[in-house]
Formats: sequence, structure tokens, C-alpha cells
Amino acid sequence: MRTLMKVVMPVEPGNRAINDGTLPSTVQALIEENKPEAAYFYAENGKRTMLFVLDMKDSAQIPELAEPLFMRLNAEVQFFPVMNAADLKSGLDKFSARKHGRTTTKV
Repeated sequence: MRTLMKVVMPVEPGNRAINDGTLPSTVQALIEENKPEAAYFYAENGKRTMLFVLDMKDSAQIPELAEPLFMRLNAEVQFFPVMNAADLKSGLDKFSARKHGRTTTKV
């Protein structure tokens, strides 16, 4: 399932993680191991924030993804199921078909 992972780091632990190299190595490992569809980095409410769009096969991946961020960066991590435009269209087509008593056929 396409999932948005939001990571927020407190300022002081983030500063330490940059100075000792933990932040870049942790982010690089996350990207190499999970190959996110997208990765964005910005400041939100004065804190370093990262967004990753990932394909999660199983909820058991949550600890695998989150624990290094908790432990190495003292980060706050949240997960949200998300859709792209094609996913939304597919879901709305299925909803509309069901609402009107039609079945959808997969090709």
C-alpha cells in the first residue's frame, strides 16, 4: 500500500545528528533500503521534517522503518495511507459502479 511516512526531528537532536553524521547516513540507508517513490525535506514549525512516499507490503514494516529514526534521530514518525491520481480514479470508479449496481471487470 502506498504510504506517506512523515518524520519530524527536534532541533537539538537534529543538530547533533548532522554534526556526527548520523542524519545523512540514516536518511541514505532508508532511501537505499526502501526506494521511496518520493522524498521531500523541509522545515515545519521550526523543525527538520521529511516526507517519504513508500510502498508498504505489510504493517510489520513499521518498526523496521521507524525504529532507526526513533533511536538515531529522536524523531517523531507518522504513517498515512495515501493515493495518487490513478489510485483515486480507480477507487471512485469502483465506488460509482457499486453505487449504481454495476460490477467492475479487471482486464
